[in-house]
Amino acid sequence: MVTPLHDAAIALLQENLTAVADLVVGLGDDLAARRPDLPGANAPYGIANHCVGLVEFWLGSVVGGERIPRDRDGEFTATGRVADVAARLTELADRVPGWVRIALEEGPRDRTAVGSTRTAAVREASAEWMLLHVVRELSQHLGQLEITRDLLTSSADG
Repeated sequence: MVTPLHDAAIALLQENLTAVADLVVGLGDDLAARRPDLPGANAPYGIANHCVGLVEFWLGSVVGGERIPRDRDGEFTATGRVADVAARLTELADRVPGWVRIALEEGPRDRTAVGSTRTAAVREASAEWMLLHVVRELSQHLGQLEITRDLLTSSADG
């Protein structure tokens, strides 16, 4: 079912996933592994990895019914090569249209999925809410990544 929400959700989800991948790749492995000198700050790699986890959880597990295992706390402390997390983000962007279709035509397939602090939303929220929630979270984390990049690159230059 192609509706304005369908098209908007796909466009915004893919745009955010691509922007997160591009940003972390632009930093390279060294800077992406660094945390800004702020209490509780996350490294760009961890933020990007969390974006993978949140999309896999809400769209893959809850909407798609795929039961993708999630370690939410571990997402932020993960390390690795930016090429790997960027490839995962790109793969997720490619899968977005199918998940949006499932959300809007069938509704969530697995309301018992575990891996979010929003357990009531998993059980009760509409598919539309879930799509908008993922757009919101990705946008928020993209902004966090942009600020983190600016902090890291300004301290690396100085």
